[in-house]
Parts: sequence; structure tokens; C-alpha cells
Amino acid sequence: MSKTIAVIPGDGIGPEIMTATLRVLDALDCGLSYDFVDAGMAALEKHGELLPQATLDKIAEHKVALKGPLTTPIGEGFTSINVTLRRHFDLYANVRPAVSFPGTKSRYENIDIITVRENTEGAYLSEGQTLSEDGETAISMIRNTRTGGTRIVRYAFELAVKKGRRKVTAVHKANILKTSSGLFLNVAREIAKEYPQIEFNEMIVDNTCMQLVMNPQQFDVIVTTNLFGDILSDLCAGLVGGLGLAPGDNIGTTAAIFEAVHGSAPDIAGKGIANPCALLLAAADMLDYLDMVAKGDRLRQAIRDTMTNDRDSVTPDLGGKGSTSSFADAIVKRLAA
Repeated sequence: MSKTIAVIPGDGIGPEIMTATLRVLDALDCGLSYDFVDAGMAALEKHGELLPQATLDKIAEHKVALKGPLTTPIGEGFTSINVTLRRHFDLYANVRPAVSFPGTKSRYENIDIITVRENTEGAYLSEGQTLSEDGETAISMIRNTRTGGTRIVRYAFELAVKKGRRKVTAVHKANILKTSSGLFLNVAREIAKEYPQIEFNEMIVDNTCMQLVMNPQQFDVIVTTNLFGDILSDLCAGLVGGLGLAPGDNIGTTAAIFEAVHGSAPDIAGKGIANPCALLLAAADMLDYLDMVAKGDRLRQAIRDTMTNDRDSVTPDLGGKGSTSSFADAIVKRLAA
């Protein structure tokens, strides 16, 4: 298979972890070619804008992108680049796996949870946000649609079937947000009936947070709206050691962007100690998306074996003495074995 993907190296530690990730992908012999494009601060410096049209055009052309962490400047006039990309390409499904790996600073073992988050509507709307002239009252609108709820819940159930999962939990706040969250819950109940082979349950979001902390093994696939999914997916990442092990998949009908969900970490940029795992795991998910599931599984296993057996090669945040490049070297060596 030969496939060209758009590659956004990112800001801060982004170029370092992207270089490591592409080396590993090359070692897997995936037949991938890379079309490098700019976004974030690197794009602002080179092109005068955070997200150039040329970058959008290349992602549209190749339909698949691998993205490092980006920095959106703080202050008025700058819109989140990630939100802009999701809206522009209608990347309605944000998929966040949280899986236990050996040797991490986590409180639990054997965690394997996928959070499926609606990615384009809900509470994250720039429209409908107002602040009174006296600065005393802020108003924000939540907009959920039947169409949006239907496609995200159906995506979660289809994902569960495809990956052999046993249960889908719809997370909501319909007891209080009776319209916006109530619509989502009603849609989830309707669609669940189409998948009798998958166990379905529903849970209020605050109880979900408590249950994730007390007994996370009860969860399998979680599907929820934008704001709740943003919070819960980070909570799940915390169960397995943090955002350094958290990939993010943004899926639409015509394009998909795979990313490390952690920040650009400018404080350690250039020091060669950034953990590449989140982007590597995102790359493995990208391989699944490109129907190279066996190669994606090989990559995940090589990461796991390296973290188990090559402790000196892994980065300090994972308890090792290695660097970004030594981590990649060890994974490449395992893939070549």
C-alpha cells in the first residue's frame, strides 16, 4: 500500500516527537509518504497566520493527517486551532483510548477504556456566547442536535462491534439539562436497541467521575457530549499515567486527524526528553484507520515491550533514563527483530 499523509510537526516538543514517530513508522514499512505542512506558532512565524489555507488544502487532499501538539496564543483574536480543524473538516468523533502500560506512575492496572466524544457541537460553540456591558453576566449556549447525537452514538456502537467490545455507557446530565442532555440520552437509548449484542447502560456524569475513580474496570466504551467527553477523557488518561500516554483520533466522513492530545511543553522543548508515546499511539490508531491493523498492533506491542524490558531507554517521565531518540531507537530495534 502507498499512501501520502499530511504531517503537522507542531510546536514546542512537537517536532522532536514527530521525528521519533516517523522513524518508527518507517521501520514498520507502512508505505507512507509525508507531506509536511505548518500550523500553530511555526505557521504564524512563517506565514503570518496560525492555520494557513495551504495546510487545510493539503489535509483535504490527503484526507489523513498526523499532528503534533500546537500552541494557540493566549488573548483575544486567536481561535483554538484544534477546534477550527474539527469544525472545518466536520471531525465529529473524538476517540480517546486509555490503556494501561507497564512501568507507569498509575494507580490502576488493566485499564482499557475508549471515550467517544462528540466533537463539533454541545457547549463548545463560539456562537451564543455573550458578556454584558458591565462585565457582570456571561451567557453561553449549549446546542445538541438529533443528527449530531445520532452519528456519535452510532459511531460508538459500531466501534464497539468492530473492536469486540462488550458494553457502551452513555454519559449525560439529563436530570438537570433536560433538553440538551435529554435529547442526547433519548437518542442513545433509541440507537442502543439496534445493537442487542452490546450491553448498554447510562450514567449521570458526576456519578461517572466517581465510578471511574473507584472502579474503572467496569467501563468499556463511553460515549458522551463534547464538554463531558473533554473532561472524562482526561480523567481516563489520568488512570493510566497521564496525557503522555493519551492519543486522540478526530474522525469525520471525509477526513481524519490523529494527534497527541498533550500540550507543546515549551519548558522541555529541545532537551530531547519528551515522551513520544502519545503520538506513537495516535500513529497506531491511524494505521488501524488505514486498514493496517496488524501493523498498528505491532507498534502498540513494541511500545509495551520496550516499556517492560528496556527501562533505561524510556524517557524520565516514565521512570527511565533515556531520551526521545533512545526510546524510538529501542522501539525500532524491536520492530526489526
